[in-house]
Amino acid sequence: MTTGDLVNIHPTELKFPFELKKQSSCSLQISNKTSTQVVAFKVKTTNPRKYCVRPNTGVVLPGDSCNVTVTMQAQKEAPLDMQCKDKFLVQSVIVSDATTSKDVLAEMFNKEPGRVIEDFKLRVVYIPANPPSPVPEGSEEGNSPRTDFPASQFDDHVSYYELVSRTLEETNEKSSEAWSMIHKLTEEKACAVQQSQKLRQELEMLRRESSNKQSGGGHSLVLMLLVGLLGCVIGYILNVRT
Repeated sequence: MTTGDLVNIHPTELKFPFELKKQSSCSLQISNKTSTQVVAFKVKTTNPRKYCVRPNTGVVLPGDSCNVTVTMQAQKEAPLDMQCKDKFLVQSVIVSDATTSKDVLAEMFNKEPGRVIEDFKLRVVYIPANPPSPVPEGSEEGNSPRTDFPASQFDDHVSYYELVSRTLEETNEKSSEAWSMIHKLTEEKACAVQQSQKLRQELEMLRRESSNKQSGGGHSLVLMLLVGLLGCVIGYILNVRT
């Protein structure tokens, strides 16, 4: 608390919870210490575009107090090391009993002979909007930091990721085996197709030779064997396709 002959100012620092792109406010209380005098006040700042003060002027009756709200506009950037150079000045002066808040003028705070004006300077302090949890009492220096999560939950969290990793590994292994099997079947199919084409060509040659020689006895037996072999190959190809 800052105190003078006329008023008490509380607090002595304006502390704003700082969060990017959000407004922040704090309160200032001005109390009239006198028992018979009406006191007028005025609040100034070194950065008027950044702050809004309501009310910035007014009167306080004897023994009474007035609350002032100071609002800091939303900031796009955080200052270096969260240090702020802005300052506020609260001025107070004795006025007549009939003075109201509407009657307070800037000229009343001009320093003139016989007029007593009290000045109180207040600095601005930024505090984190979400401060870290305080260290529990009884903790010894050098101990590993405590968390709000039980160890069991932490272990479950690790096990879950292990399970996911194992599942992915098994899936990759199965995928590799499946692709290998498909590749093998494709090669076997291509080989069977080639053999089938070769047998068809040989069969056609035998037919032509049989027609030219007109001797179907010996060649008929060979022809039957080739036809049977061709049927087996075609059946294998059909099985591979399915």
